[in-house]
Amino acid sequence: CVLSLQKREISNFDYLMYLNTLAGRSYNDFMQYPVFPWVLADYHSETLNLTNPHTFRDLSKPMGAQTVERKRKFIQRFNEVEKNLSAQCHYCTHYSSAIIVASYLVRMEPFTQTFCSLQGGSFDVADRMFHSVKSTWESASRDNMSDVRELIPEFFYLPEFLTNANHFELGCMQDGTVLGDVQLPPWADGDPHKFIFLHRQALESDYVSAHLHHWIDLIFGHKQHGSAAVEAVNTYHPYFYGDKMDLNNIKDPLIKSTILGFISNFGQIPKQV
Repeated sequence: CVLSLQKREISNFDYLMYLNTLAGRSYNDFMQYPVFPWVLADYHSETLNLTNPHTFRDLSKPMGAQTVERKRKFIQRFNEVEKNLSAQCHYCTHYSSAIIVASYLVRMEPFTQTFCSLQGGSFDVADRMFHSVKSTWESASRDNMSDVRELIPEFFYLPEFLTNANHFELGCMQDGTVLGDVQLPPWADGDPHKFIFLHRQALESDYVSAHLHHWIDLIFGHKQHGSAAVEAVNTYHPYFYGDKMDLNNIKDPLIKSTILGFISNFGQIPKQV
């Protein structure tokens, strides 16, 4: 499959789906939903230039290390081991979880009901809802230390999830903005189909093809855990590494329930492939 990718016999999209399947990720499980990378860093230009390396996200670094300052803070957290943490790690939140998946797809059923169920029966506060591709990128790559989310496959083929075709009342933000369709980058001209078309072009671009293996190492490969993960600023709370924990040897039902609840709410690292 790697040889087929190098020969351009399969697309980057198909290869990522193949890896997700090998790692146990599935559309049928929100807790282990297929995970895809942010590939762009330009959500402000009028025209998307796919020949400029600065247009793209640094695929060799996790979302927590996309800026020098952010990386420094997470390394500091790892070294200090905050008193309220039970284990040494860079991140206490995950890049893929049921609530992240449902939040992206909240404008489409049955995901709307799934999101509300995970939120206790209603939509979240409007300012925390997925409403803008640009602001979500800025949160996950720079601004929010609790946000290291990646993307889902739908960002590369499904324009419908970006529109509020069902006219759900998603609330009003503090600045007065009423939530409706997802706000798109200027280069998409307000057209979800154009956004998906260009975003898919970005995924299949020469730059991403040449650098995608770095991201694969972080998510599915040898930089997923251990010393390589520490060096790459890519370690997560031990509870996220479900396949590394033997729950059968945990006798205390309260502890076992806590771990399972943690994984359910916050996500799970894919199986290493």
